[in-house]
Amino acid sequence: MQDSFSSAGGLAVVPYPGSDPRLLLASGAETAYEYRDRGGYRPIGSVTALADAVERSGLRGRGGAGFPFAVKMRSVRDSGRVGAGAPAGWTESVVVANGEEGEPASFKDRWLLRNRPHLVLDGLRLAAALVESRRGYVYVSDPESARSITAALEELGGASAEGPEIAVVRVDPGYVAGEETAAVRAINGGPAKPTDKPPRPFESGVAGLPTLVSNVETLANLPFLDRWGADAYRAAGTALSPGTFLSTVTAGGRPPTLYELPHGLPFADLLALHGIAAKDLRGALIGGYFTGLLDRTVLNLTLDHETLRRAGAGLGCGAIALITDECPVTVAAGVLNYFDRENAGQCGSCFNGTAAMAAVATALAEGRAGADDLQRLRRWSGVLRGRGACGTLDAACNTAASLLDRFPREVAAHFDNRCPDCAAGPATGEAPYRVETEALL
Repeated sequence: MQDSFSSAGGLAVVPYPGSDPRLLLASGAETAYEYRDRGGYRPIGSVTALADAVERSGLRGRGGAGFPFAVKMRSVRDSGRVGAGAPAGWTESVVVANGEEGEPASFKDRWLLRNRPHLVLDGLRLAAALVESRRGYVYVSDPESARSITAALEELGGASAEGPEIAVVRVDPGYVAGEETAAVRAINGGPAKPTDKPPRPFESGVAGLPTLVSNVETLANLPFLDRWGADAYRAAGTALSPGTFLSTVTAGGRPPTLYELPHGLPFADLLALHGIAAKDLRGALIGGYFTGLLDRTVLNLTLDHETLRRAGAGLGCGAIALITDECPVTVAAGVLNYFDRENAGQCGSCFNGTAAMAAVATALAEGRAGADDLQRLRRWSGVLRGRGACGTLDAACNTAASLLDRFPREVAAHFDNRCPDCAAGPATGEAPYRVETEALL
């Protein structure tokens, strides 16, 4: 494995060999003085020029769906309403840095918030200028992240330079808490649970105002764009997935590692960088838990949005969990049990559907399932799609369907307890590849 230039407890932090990191940092938590010394908090010049750079950069969201940031930006800006006390030409809107990293296999947002709080705040400042907003929030669940951002704001006297008034909102962690409507609902004083759509936040968000909700890593790319421009941003990555991205990589028996990688990197190259032989790989969860399991065909893929979408997966939040010695059936059962525990409890189809699929997967892992159980699991993975207010139920359906489609031999081996990997004991039902925050402090 490439030597790490930094670490936080058990977390190795590794740049891509031969590259200049844009987001990672070679030292500990960065102060306002150090960030300014590196060129941060530049005076905001032409907002029109910055907006043009954002448009040409092709910057995509780093929180899950990979949605183009420029589209979100335009939607909020066009929806903004002129406020009575707003400066001439400015509108009433809100910007939210979403750092509620609900994905168990990811640690990249917490790393940024803890180690580069001023990079995140600078990105939030620039986003506020792009949508003409005077109010911003940093939305987190991690206590250490909240402390880090609060301390950074205190360094700045309570507000970032030339930026909006910023408040930190902390909620209890949860898989659904990071969904953008859940963030808006929590900031508005409600529970951190998703709401029905429409309206979406760009239409009516915090305090009923058009709201830009962006992942903290997405925002952390704006200072680079502001300083160096779209062409420099596009020097890494692919035409449709430009730039670099942060990836938390986990594998059985190895500490989690945070990489900064160029989009389009062959998966096989990442595997070699992480020190795992291709022959030892059985599959992977890419982008977190949402898109389900991939088998060994992942060895032929590249890490960009288009390639992974064609393969029935997605880059999501960049988290990559490598399946090596683990039984894929046990992994799927752990993921489905996690979704069962973490569903918001607002939709009957999700509340009952995730429980039913988790029960069948657990029975399968323990050698208690029959052919009729698998038929039900197959049917549920199809008919339950799209029935929830958020993506949890769809994620569970993806997990069930990918297990059945991509690991038929492993599934068959569990009918008569012939799985050698599970011979030592039954599935635990725990979420696999969870990155434990406390262990990394």
